[in-house]
Amino acid sequence: MKRLAIFGASGHGRVVADIAECCGWEVFFFDDAEPMDGATLGLPYCGTFETLLERKGDFGGAFVGIGNNDIRMTKCKALLDAGYFLPSLLHPSATVSRYAQIAEGAVIMPGAVVNAGARIGFACIVNTAASVDHDCVLDAGVHISPGAHLAGQVFVGTCSWIGIGAIVRQRISIGSHAMIAAGAVVVKDVQDAATVIGVPATQVR
Repeated sequence: MKRLAIFGASGHGRVVADIAECCGWEVFFFDDAEPMDGATLGLPYCGTFETLLERKGDFGGAFVGIGNNDIRMTKCKALLDAGYFLPSLLHPSATVSRYAQIAEGAVIMPGAVVNAGARIGFACIVNTAASVDHDCVLDAGVHISPGAHLAGQVFVGTCSWIGIGAIVRQRISIGSHAMIAAGAVVVKDVQDAATVIGVPATQVR
């Protein structure tokens, strides 16, 4: 069985670990704060991020199980620099077109849908029951929250966050480091670093 080191033993990290096991990996946790009892699902806790960087020879790959986009990107880049292989993880219940592209370090969670022509970038998260329709492009570090839906040909820039239950109309462009609030309905383009809320979504920052 392949050995996978996961950095992050919080809720998101535990979900990632479950998906990794479904994909045939043997999982080992690393976290800079020692996990609380039960936080690692009974799987081994092996030390801090620095320890992980020093133990490359012990694992077939590594994955960052952290929801925060900026932290996840920083840690993923450090693992690549250390020579680690970062797999993509696809839960068996996810529906992913063979014509979609999934980059390294990305995770597609249970019940998610990624349709033909979609491109999921480095270290992205397509969370539980979210959908990314045809020809969408997610740049690196994007997080699509549970139950969010992107219609066709949507572009989402680096490290942007689409909130739970949000809906994005077809052919919309969302800039980098933008935040789409939970339940928002996006019907026009969103600028870099903007936060939008409501139905229809309007910018608040």
